[in-house]
Amino acid sequence: MTQTSSRLFDELAKVMTDAAGAAQGVRREVETLVRSQADRVMSEMDVVRREEFEAVKAMAEKARIENEALAERVAALEAKLNEPSRS
Repeated sequence: MTQTSSRLFDELAKVMTDAAGAAQGVRREVETLVRSQADRVMSEMDVVRREEFEAVKAMAEKARIENEALAERVAALEAKLNEPSRS
């Protein structure tokens, strides 16, 4: 009787282990499917990826800083032009 119970528990443990492995495989497949569907939806919506957004944001910041510097230079040059001549 003890041997029969032991074998029953061994078989039950094997079934549980197999079920856990199968569930894990299904989980991975579902994750892959959801990820690919999300990527498809995002590409159809023409949504920008984070890396692209950050790159454009950095370019805009650099352009803004350069624009401010040029505006200061133009203002300084205009001020020089408007000074009365010292002859």
